[in-house]
Amino acid sequence: MKSIWTCFVLGIVLTPVIAKHEFTSVAKTPLPVTRNLFIITVDGFRWQELFNGADSSILHSEKFTPDHSTIGLQYWASSAKERREKLMPFFWKVIATKGQVFGNRHWQNKVDAANLYSLSYPGYNEMFTGNTDMQISSNRKRKNPNINIFEYLNRQPDFAGKVAVFSSWDVFPFILNSERNGLPVNSGYVATNGETDAQQMINTVQRETITDKKATRYDQLTFLAAREYLQINQPRVLCLGLGETDEYAHDGRYDLYLQQASQVDRMIADLWHWVQTTPGYKNNTTFIITTDHGRGSRTGNWTSHGEFISGSSQAWFAVMGPGIEPAGEIKSDEQHYLQQLAQTMAGMLGQKFKQAEAPAIALH
Repeated sequence: MKSIWTCFVLGIVLTPVIAKHEFTSVAKTPLPVTRNLFIITVDGFRWQELFNGADSSILHSEKFTPDHSTIGLQYWASSAKERREKLMPFFWKVIATKGQVFGNRHWQNKVDAANLYSLSYPGYNEMFTGNTDMQISSNRKRKNPNINIFEYLNRQPDFAGKVAVFSSWDVFPFILNSERNGLPVNSGYVATNGETDAQQMINTVQRETITDKKATRYDQLTFLAAREYLQINQPRVLCLGLGETDEYAHDGRYDLYLQQASQVDRMIADLWHWVQTTPGYKNNTTFIITTDHGRGSRTGNWTSHGEFISGSSQAWFAVMGPGIEPAGEIKSDEQHYLQQLAQTMAGMLGQKFKQAEAPAIALH
């Protein structure tokens, strides 16, 4: 948790930086409207791995990749295109061909967190409220005073009772302030409210799992709980917050970080298959996939992130769904911010999120 002095200094030193944030990519025409919207967040997953695949210097480090020969067989190739397709085949062979992918800084296509801290709570607050908040400066469990896009949608007649959030990280109920707004937020190892055999089995596994992972549930359990909820309740808006990529990175385990990213890719593929084989969702659902912050850009500091670690604000996002042009990897010089995603989500559902300061992103 930050000291008052740190926040004071940041407020003085970095306030001019805030003023320089200009939204150079603004949607001037209505976004393609979809009936259903799924938002998938991959906590702390770097743009470097998304666009380039495994990083050679980290992959071949005994410190970060104990069995680098085996991991190399799985994820290493001579070109970035081959490496990224090995790591996340569905993302690059389906999402990138049917949708649009932003954030490859090699092409000066930039996505950044606008908040000063480059931590998870500030990142998700920015992403879901369309605003930055200087007072949200840590990951402390405090109830967010800001209105988020999910509670806004849940208040609208067309979406009431049709919004749900499942997350691995147990801070999400505070980020979204579910106590205030009554949003259904299943987070951490909280049991799901359901009586089906599958839901009871998931609850049993969660309850009987012996683990020292107290704050972050296994992503696979989060995914299974969310998919079962989808099957039964069929919400129009779903947020799936996955967290183990960030956790393994903080542990300095590049091998597990890569393996989890690959697992995330399989979960997204499974979810898209479900969508495209389910009436009411098929050809009627948009995916937004993104991350809450970046990480250090060097071999020695890739495990960490924060306001004083270069590369920590660098993010990415992808969109795929009805009406979205299959423009693929965007290679034009642009600057986007996670702050713009809240209004973008609203626009894709034909709504205007009045509380968001940042405008929606202009798609290609």
